[in-house]
Amino acid sequence: MRRFYLDNIRWATVVLVVIYHVFFMYNAEGVAGGFGKITDLPVQYYDVFQYAVYPWFMAILFLVAGMSARFALDRYGDREFFKRRTRKLLIPTTVGLFVFQFLQGYVNMSLSDVFGSEIGDAPRIVQFLVMALSGIGVLWFIQTLWLFSVLLLLVRKIEKDRLWNKCGRANSAALVLLAAPIWLAAQVLNTPLIVVYRFGLYGALFFLGYFVFSHDRTTEVLKKNFPAFAAAAVLLGVWFCARCFGENFADKPVNRTPLYTSYCWFACLAILGGAAKYADFENGFTRWMNRRSYGLYVFHYLGISSVALWVAKPGLAPAPAVYALSLAAGFAAGYLLNAVISRAPFFRWAVLGLGKEEKNV
Repeated sequence: MRRFYLDNIRWATVVLVVIYHVFFMYNAEGVAGGFGKITDLPVQYYDVFQYAVYPWFMAILFLVAGMSARFALDRYGDREFFKRRTRKLLIPTTVGLFVFQFLQGYVNMSLSDVFGSEIGDAPRIVQFLVMALSGIGVLWFIQTLWLFSVLLLLVRKIEKDRLWNKCGRANSAALVLLAAPIWLAAQVLNTPLIVVYRFGLYGALFFLGYFVFSHDRTTEVLKKNFPAFAAAAVLLGVWFCARCFGENFADKPVNRTPLYTSYCWFACLAILGGAAKYADFENGFTRWMNRRSYGLYVFHYLGISSVALWVAKPGLAPAPAVYALSLAAGFAAGYLLNAVISRAPFFRWAVLGLGKEEKNV
């Protein structure tokens, strides 16, 4: 039985990611964005949107991915699961970098004026390799998810569902107390420069999704306690935004504090419970959004960053127009490139990881 609420969480979160990256591109508070401030405002209070969503929006995707991994393994088995995950996740983040995502690398490097440095004097092949690596961008999530999926197969061979069965007895108190190990996980396996690679935190969320939240009993606990979890998430979110606005929310010490991880955790519990209770359905709109959410995630940043490079950087439009154009370009690039590349032989496999049996979108 398909859990439609997980599909709805996925596509809705990807929409939030697109909006977040528009704010991030021109933000002036907390963390250096892709381009930087384009307004004359002394303080961009609307940048608080980033603080409101950043602690949990990638966390919920890893949690949902862990749950989905369990359901996929039950359906396909280990061998087919590995084959499908490798095609869908590893191929786009390796082969795809050299056949398409180098374009994203070019835009990123142009925004940062890298070509005016010693890279501009390097041989063309070296420039291309640097562009390809710079094109990873949002694909870090897909890379990390493939790694966790491979580790999961190894764990399954050892635990043979013994731990999974025990985790199915988690009650509301246990879910609340899991906030402590989430905080501990946030302290370890954080890469020092590229701060999005948080193997401790995101790995813990992925495996909790697999072991704890893939049980129907846990879903019922989440639905029952949704009002309490939602209230806790709202209170913690307001506290976090008020306390940390102006600080770098994406790096230490902020992203390793109990406040950050508690907000992350209770937001995830509230989203899972609320979606399971109120959004476990499918209609024409949700089906359309879900089928295209992966492509939207893969391509949206190219549209946003292109507007920053060719409109914002030369100052061709006022700030409100730049924001609007960037948002429109993010969705347009996501949906149009997905439609074109999903129909192109070889590219559909190399860039989107689509197999022959998967339909064009």
